[in-house]
Amino acid sequence: MKVKVDPDLCIACGLCISTCPEVFDWDDEKAKAISEDVPEAHESCAQEAADGCPTSAIETG
Repeated sequence: MKVKVDPDLCIACGLCISTCPEVFDWDDEKAKAISEDVPEAHESCAQEAADGCPTSAIETG
């Protein structure tokens, strides 16, 4: 699974980071994916973060 945070849509609410800190972190003022490639063990929390993003800024694939 791959993830990407669109910085133009991100409102820096921090929900993804609190949901899945193994995959998401801060990049200056916006959230970012630590790595585009999500380890299999963290795929479910990464998907949960994407599903919960209030602006749909997280793309998964």
